[in-house]
Amino acid sequence: MAHKCFISFKKEDQWYRDKIDNLFSASDIIDKGLDRVIDSNDGDYIMKTIRQDYLKDSTVTVFLIGTHSAENGGCDYLGRRKNYFIERELQASLFNGEGNTRNGILGVVLPEMCDQIYKGTYQCQKCNGTHSYVAIDDSTVIREFSVWKDSLPKQKEFMSEMTNENKAIKSNWGVFEAQSTTVF
Repeated sequence: MAHKCFISFKKEDQWYRDKIDNLFSASDIIDKGLDRVIDSNDGDYIMKTIRQDYLKDSTVTVFLIGTHSAENGGCDYLGRRKNYFIERELQASLFNGEGNTRNGILGVVLPEMCDQIYKGTYQCQKCNGTHSYVAIDDSTVIREFSVWKDSLPKQKEFMSEMTNENKAIKSNWGVFEAQSTTVF
């Protein structure tokens, strides 16, 4: 594997996280996730701490897009947004600070989300080609991923795009599982 991966996921998607452990060797994956609030009002300090303590040495963050990964997930019993930890992991992945460069983010659409994200095809009036309509918005993913949607390649299967300068790309679980050992 050319990339060391950090996996960002909700606990409801643990089964897929465990499958990733079986796809890669332990040395290719950072086996920890953000599990505490960084007590500071200094955004740079928070990002540096997450990069140092959780994302160190990673070059790619794999974001598992499941049914609990949307922006409008509500709040937990402490009043935090339910996706607080994923938000911070993705923000820190994109943080380009001293001693680190930003990670690429690979959003992997899990099977139960495919119908909500992949909405069929349409005929492009500019190029006359057929393109996939992909719903990457606050109803399907958190904002830290959806803000990069305009830089996402239009095809569903593009794992080879990870070597380009894309800040965020997406794939579906089947393609990720089938191509992960050859691309990474």
